[in-house]
Amino acid sequence: MQSSNGRCRGAGDGAESSAENREDHGTSSRDTAYEDPWYDALASGWGELDGAGMPATGVPSPRDDRSGPGVRARDVYVEVQRSAAFQEVRSRYRRFVVPGVVVFLVWYIGYVVAATAAPELMARPVAGAVNVGMLAGLGQFLTTFLLTWAYARHARLRRDRAALELRWDTQELTREVRGGAS
Repeated sequence: MQSSNGRCRGAGDGAESSAENREDHGTSSRDTAYEDPWYDALASGWGELDGAGMPATGVPSPRDDRSGPGVRARDVYVEVQRSAAFQEVRSRYRRFVVPGVVVFLVWYIGYVVAATAAPELMARPVAGAVNVGMLAGLGQFLTTFLLTWAYARHARLRRDRAALELRWDTQELTREVRGGAS
């Protein structure tokens, strides 16, 4: 059988899928050290093989005492998280999202409660076959799109530039800690 790129493709049990025919392109993902403090260390051993080809028995501790550049790189992230610039970006995010979520949930719950508790109000005709319930339902869609547009606009105007500067600063600091390696 051939794939779309013209190469032969087997059912997975032939020689084309064997481990001997695979090329090794650098280090495998098992050998890669993760220095990111937000790396999910609790899930890092699941489904992976140990050195003997057997499933890994334990999950590595998220609080390994590693010395060297990993600890210092982690400190850079903590330092950036505690910085005033990061706190300002998070504050701008929260000042928009929390009120937006509250207003939208009140509007949605109000719509559901009105539809169940006051069916005569929702059935009141507005124009022809269109009633209050239909307009309120369409209003739900409209407010969803409006809130999405407002969020994207707020992020673009008030947070994206500051977040991008933080990201660049973090990458530069991490690169310096690792000794210029990228």
